[in-house]
Amino acid sequence: MRIATAKETYIADEGLLVTSTQRAWMGVLLAMLVLAPFVLNQYWLYLACLVAINVASATGLNILTGFTGLVSLGQAAFMAVGAYTVAFFEGQVGTPFLLNILAAGLVSALVGVLVGIPSLRVKGLYLAIATIAASVILHFVFTHWVSVTGGVRGINVAPARLFGLELASPFALYFVIVPITCLMVLGAANLFRTRIGRAFIAIRDRDISAEVLGIPLLRYKLMSFALSSFYAGVAGGMWAYFFRVVTPESFPFATSIFFLAAVIVGGLGTIIGSVLGAAFMTLVPELLKYVVDWLAPIFPNAGAALSPVRTIVFGALIILFLVFEPHGLAEMVRRARRFFHLWPFRT
Repeated sequence: MRIATAKETYIADEGLLVTSTQRAWMGVLLAMLVLAPFVLNQYWLYLACLVAINVASATGLNILTGFTGLVSLGQAAFMAVGAYTVAFFEGQVGTPFLLNILAAGLVSALVGVLVGIPSLRVKGLYLAIATIAASVILHFVFTHWVSVTGGVRGINVAPARLFGLELASPFALYFVIVPITCLMVLGAANLFRTRIGRAFIAIRDRDISAEVLGIPLLRYKLMSFALSSFYAGVAGGMWAYFFRVVTPESFPFATSIFFLAAVIVGGLGTIIGSVLGAAFMTLVPELLKYVVDWLAPIFPNAGAALSPVRTIVFGALIILFLVFEPHGLAEMVRRARRFFHLWPFRT
């Protein structure tokens, strides 16, 4: 076994050595993220911001489901809490942008702790049903607490302002949404080098054994719910500033299914899986639209005829991943790394 040199570090959640070459590729990725807003048009900047928001929420769900083993179908509801928190503070209190985003995460974390209380007694499908019930309750609150949420009409959100600059366009919002998401992903990656992260993994692998080893299950399960909800709340807050309106229908139950599918397709229990899964689930439907547009000159009614087919193809891609690569896109990345690491001396 090769011993890591001083120029290499070990990433606990991926189990891979990061060499100076890989650091160089990370630098290239960082440079691409910095240059992207100056190269991409408004449509692709819109998608880049949307991918970043979804990556933040999917990372939070992966902390809960992938690393702690607690199934949740309430991620959309926690995002809604964050979005409504931002809308309320922005409209009624007038606090700064970054403080509103932080408040969105903290309020969502508090709600997540309350929702996570049953996790000590129930798990698996029973816990999933409990999170669905919490989503229904929160949707009722969003609809009927008119003085705070605006009811079914929702709330309009003023443009974000940072250091006196108005952030209203995707170009401007890119420079706050993407860095916030990068910090959240980096924080999640480093979390599993700590005692808290290792406790989450122990609970996922065998909660009874973890309790025997002295890990207080309720405390760490609630902590996992709080972290996951914090990520969802921050993502919801960024979503509110991005779309500028929040209604009860902005975060339907299907959105929770979307994020659960994203972490499964990307790879449960991997940080890179959260990134890849959220990007895949967000971009593939858009790329399929391009296929339909490309066929339009050949088939004049291609848009109307192939729109259902596009949805079917998207669903079929998810099924194919689950059948042929149950460990998700993250496993495909690992295989590619091993291939190029061993090439040309592969056995």
